[in-house]
Order: sequence, then structure tokens, then C-alpha cells
Amino acid sequence: MKVAQRILIYGVVQGVGFRPFVFRKAKRWKLSGWVRNGESGVEIHVEGDADAIQQFVQDITDRYPSSAKIINLEIKNAPVQEAADFEILASTLHNRPTVQIPADLAVCPKCLSELFDPANRRFLYPYINCTDCGPRYTVIERLPYDRPYTTMHMWSMCPACSAEYYDPVDRRFHAQPTACPDCGPHYHVQGQDGEIHGDEKAIKKTAELLRSGRIVTIKGLGGYLLACDAENEEAVWELRRRKRRGEKPFALMVKDLETAKSFIDICSEEENLLTSSARPIVLAQARRLLPGVAPDNSDLGVMLPYTPLHHLLFHFDAPEVLVMTSANRSSEPIIYDDEAIKALEGIADAWLIGERPIARRVDDSVVRVSPFGPTVLRGARGYAPLPAAQLPSDWPVLAVGADLKNTITLVVNGQAIMSQHLGDLMKYEAYMSFEQTVHDLLSMYDVRLQETIVAYDLHPDYQSTAFAHNLEAYQHIGIQHHRAHVASVLAERNALDKRVIGVAFDGTGFGDDGAIWGGELFVGSAAEGLKRRGHLRYAMLPGGDAAARMPLQALAGFFVDDSKWAINVGKQLSFPERFFTAVKMVEKQLRTFPTTSVGRLFDAAAALLGFTGPISFEGQAAIWLEHLARTAPLEKVYSFPWNGKELDYRPFLKEMTEDRLKGKDAAVIARAFHRSVAEGIFRSVRSLGAAYEIDTVVLSGGVFQNSLLLADLKELFYESDMHIWIGEEVPPNDGGISLGQAALVAAAHSNL
Repeated sequence: MKVAQRILIYGVVQGVGFRPFVFRKAKRWKLSGWVRNGESGVEIHVEGDADAIQQFVQDITDRYPSSAKIINLEIKNAPVQEAADFEILASTLHNRPTVQIPADLAVCPKCLSELFDPANRRFLYPYINCTDCGPRYTVIERLPYDRPYTTMHMWSMCPACSAEYYDPVDRRFHAQPTACPDCGPHYHVQGQDGEIHGDEKAIKKTAELLRSGRIVTIKGLGGYLLACDAENEEAVWELRRRKRRGEKPFALMVKDLETAKSFIDICSEEENLLTSSARPIVLAQARRLLPGVAPDNSDLGVMLPYTPLHHLLFHFDAPEVLVMTSANRSSEPIIYDDEAIKALEGIADAWLIGERPIARRVDDSVVRVSPFGPTVLRGARGYAPLPAAQLPSDWPVLAVGADLKNTITLVVNGQAIMSQHLGDLMKYEAYMSFEQTVHDLLSMYDVRLQETIVAYDLHPDYQSTAFAHNLEAYQHIGIQHHRAHVASVLAERNALDKRVIGVAFDGTGFGDDGAIWGGELFVGSAAEGLKRRGHLRYAMLPGGDAAARMPLQALAGFFVDDSKWAINVGKQLSFPERFFTAVKMVEKQLRTFPTTSVGRLFDAAAALLGFTGPISFEGQAAIWLEHLARTAPLEKVYSFPWNGKELDYRPFLKEMTEDRLKGKDAAVIARAFHRSVAEGIFRSVRSLGAAYEIDTVVLSGGVFQNSLLLADLKELFYESDMHIWIGEEVPPNDGGISLGQAALVAAAHSNL
């Protein structure tokens, strides 16, 4: 007996070859009906034998394309339409779209094979792609994801491409960016020698320039990248000078996996990340260091080629390891507009320019394998827009995040969509990118502000907060920074009702009492609320935000109870005059602010052990301290007492300082510092867990990007009965704040 069912599949199911996949499965099980893209996902009407339909449903949910992600599935009985065959229908657009936008994908093995096959009509064509690979988010202008709504709309397909595009059994069926040399975009290079057109000639010339030590701007998926030979020390330092990069590490692109293994230690998890379709930058322990690439850093950030263009550069003998860094001046967002490359005059020697426009800027993603598993530190190309969570909100929610490492999250019909990394909003171009992304997502999902709840950080001076207040929204809700850190992990795990001990350690966040928080312990859940039950003992920050840029100032603030001893220590260690000025500021309470920041405690420890200059990028002192600590064995643990409400750093700091004055090896002290922080966390969490009968701890905030600290915590908690949760695809740093804001608003709103 023939029956019919209507199936709605939610998740990342458009732009990833899902409809042709469904078509093939329907044919396999001899079913009739149709499949189409809808506003919320993929809609399927299928009719035939009941057992065959059951097998079909199991087939499409168990073995779907690797680039897809099914979040939810709805199946309902439907009237039989007596369909003669199974077909793919045009997309529908009647209501607000809620479908997840697909992320950009690395070029697949089949396309690579065609790229280097002289008999193939796409031989050496740098824009080759199919339904399994290529650009998605960076070419989509609006939903649904169809070619007329992408940046490829200006290129009409030739008969051969059109035949593939409309053939349901072809690999390029409805591959929206598909093209070939006869009908698609091309590359050209321009520089001091004029312009060279023709894909092969332009790419060969670029490889030649890179071999000769030149700096070249290369158009990628989500923006322009600056490239040079990473093993040419002169070229690397020249790029650092021109870009005004300071000491922040450069990312590397290597020719292949074997080359990667010669530069970094790679475990199986790191290999899986490197070769995944997201192709992120993977941070790992360096096997050999490259001068100028990562000063004072024992890690390297390495990625494999992810576009056909990259593979062609290496094919035409570009250096096997390239610096590949965002094309911008220091701290500004990546340049993605062809007109904006004029801003790179004086930095680049030449420009390799592609004709296909980029719809929005998207950086490379950064991940690392922590002791608790893979963790995304910067979610961008290949990950964004991330289908981050299912949240219980019937109202749209727009969460605008924090000002550092900003992301935004939009909740539509309970689906939380998290943007790419947008940068630090005090930079004008980053702020403009932030505004554009907000309006971009609202427009793409047809969300009206008048019916939207806007969530923002409580910091009164944040650019994102001011922006939120100026939106004519249904409601505005402020969310405390560190509660948002904890809630981001709960949201990712779909555990808003789970009672946890939340540990939020970072550099800066506006506290309930107006102080600068950053060492917080919470008890509760996202649904019931997170109550502050402990914190680092208050120190002082002389100069406020300036102390985050000068670790010596942070150190002075932790000597708040004994300025005379601080001055004596400073003299014995020959600290610069800035330290003594900061001590006097603390003593006289001039422009000095209370803080519980563990991030600043790390800075203070770094200053005590020799990092006495200013930082040139966020987290530099703490990273320096971690890498110093990795070089020494664990010989002792300092006192870091927990009294039920506070972690008291004073005994800790006194013992460290005494060791430093005695001439103990700075690396040994740094190692002891990390273990002492871990033991302080362990004792305080165990105490709170016992008091409130809670067995799960959430670790979030930028401090928990520290792999050595996490390794110590894993060891300490190994034999305990407590479970540790950290962010996985949602960054532990401020990149996760927007999801946490959205989760806390959704949880509270669902209880109204």
C-alpha cells in the first residue's frame, strides 16, 4: 500500500549537495515525490512503500554529506499526490527564512583531481568547485541560497556548465558558484611591472615573486591575504615592519601535510583538523622555529591550502611554507573590497586579484587541540556562520557581544546563528564590519528590530553597548560579561537547565559592583540564574585599561597591601620607573580601580619574571609566561588559599617574589605559578561542588586558552567525581560572549 510523508530537515542542509543526495536516495528506494529548499531547511515529500520510506529516512539521516549538519528532523504523514517520479523543485520563499547558512568549504579531492588533469575542461582553473566544496557564506547575498542571490549572478553559465548544473546526478547539480574558464571569473596580477592577465600567467608570476622574496597580496575566499616566503628571514621582518605588526605571530600556509609535519608536532586530532573541510589554522608545538614568524613563542599556527588558487601557487613552485596573514594594517580587519586594496600601498609589492566579488569579510579560523579536546579560538572561515545552539525563544534575539574579539548571535525561531569573528570594535573598520554584519543577518533572515530582543554587555563604555541602545528594538537586556562566558558553554551543550559551578577567568569584564571582574566563580544554571559565589581577592588596577597594556602596572596593583615592600622589590629587580609610578598611584588611589582579574594576575606574574615592557598584542605576556613555564619541570606549588569566598593571591605572590629575589630560575617559578593557579581552581570548585551538590564545572574566559593550565586541571580533576566542560566550537574567549548573552536572554524569556 502506497503511503506518503512530509519531511522537514533543519540545519546546514543548503549549499552542501543535500538535495541531489536526497534525489539519489529516493531513486535507490524507488520512491516518488520531490525535494526543495525552503525557508527553514530542506523539505521532502516522499511516497511509496512504507518500509522503503522508513529505510529512505534512515539512509538520509545516517549517511548525509559530510559538509551538512542536521540539527532537527520533523516527519508527518501526508496525502498521497500520486507523483509519477521523484524530482527536485525550485526553492520556496514565503515566510521568514530560518535555514542555516553554509560555511565556506575547502576544495574537495575530486575537484583537485580535475584541476590538475590536462584533459579536463577546468584544467588549472582557480575557481573550480562543486556541491561538495568551494565558497558559500562569502558569496551569499541573501537567502535562499540560489545562484541569483550570490556574487556569481553576473556570470551566465555556458552550455556545458548549465548542463551539469541542471543534471540531478551530476556532482555540480545546483552548485551555485560553478563556472569554468569559458564562462567564469579570472585572476590577474598587478605590480611594478604592470598587469598580467590570464590565470596561469598571473599565478606563475605570483609564485615567482614569492620565491624572490617579495610581499604579495592575494585575494582569497573572505578577503585579501599578505604572503611572503616564511623561510626568507628578511622578507618576514620586512612584512612585520611594513604591516606594523609588533611581535604578534604570523600564520603559515604549507604545501601539504608532510610539510606541516616538518614544522609542527601533529597528533591524530590535529591532523584531522588540518585536513578537515574547514581547513583552519591549527596551533601546535613547533618542531623548528622560523625567525620573525612567532617571536618568543614555541607554537606555530599552520594551515593547509584550501582554495584551488593556493594549490596552483604551490604547483607553480611557490615556496613550500608561506606566511599568510590578513591583508590589513596592524589590528585592523581583513580587507575584502577590491577598491580597498589601495590601503595596502607601501605594504605589498604586487597584488593577485580575482574577479569574483566577496560578499563579506571572513578571516581564517584558528583552532587548537587542548587537553580537553579540539577548541576553536577564532571562529570564521569554515565554521561561520555557526549553527551554535537551539535556544528556547519564540522571539528573535540579537546579541551584540563584547568589544574584543567580537561576534554577534542572532536567534530566529529558536535557532542560534553565530557570526564570524569580527575583531576589536575600537578599530573603526572593525566597528563598521560589526554594523554591517548585524544588518546583514537581520536582513538575510528578514528579522524586524521592532520585534527583536537585543542583548548587550553591561560595560557602559563598550561600542557594542552603545550600538545596542540605539537600536529601536522590542526590548534591551544587559547581560553581565562573565555569566555570558559560562552560559556560552551551556548553550553549546544544550544544557541551559544544568546546574554547574561556572569558572569565568579572563582579563576584563564589567562587574555587578562596578569593579573590573575577571576571576569569578558562579553557581546555578542559565535557566535559574548564575549566582556569584566566589572570586579572586580584589587587587587594584593603576591606570585602568593601561594596566592591560603594561604588565608592570598590573603587578603594582597586586602589591596593594604593601607599597614599601613593592618598591623594595622593584629596586632589587631593577624595574623601570613606570613600576614605581604605578605603585604610588595605588598608594594614593589615583586613577586606580578595583579588580578580580585573573588575566591581570598572569600579566603581573609575567612582569615579575622578566616581561617588563609593553605588550604589542592582547594576551602576549600570558602567552610568554606559558611558553616559559613549558621549559621547566614542576618543583613546587605556591599557596593559593580559598576561604569559601575568595582565592587569596597574597601568599602566592609573596612566595613567588621571594623565589625571584633569591635568583631561582624564572622558568621554574613560571611552572609553579601555573600549577598553583590550577590547584586554587581545583580546591575552590571542589568546595563549591560539595556545598551545592553539583558535579559539573564549566571553564570559560580567555585564561582557559592556556594549554598548560588546562593540562594541570585535567590531571587534578582526573580522579575526582566532577565533570569538566569547556567550549568546543564556541571560543572560550570573548568570541563566545554573544552566544552566552543570547542563551541567558532566551532562558529568562522562556520562563516569562
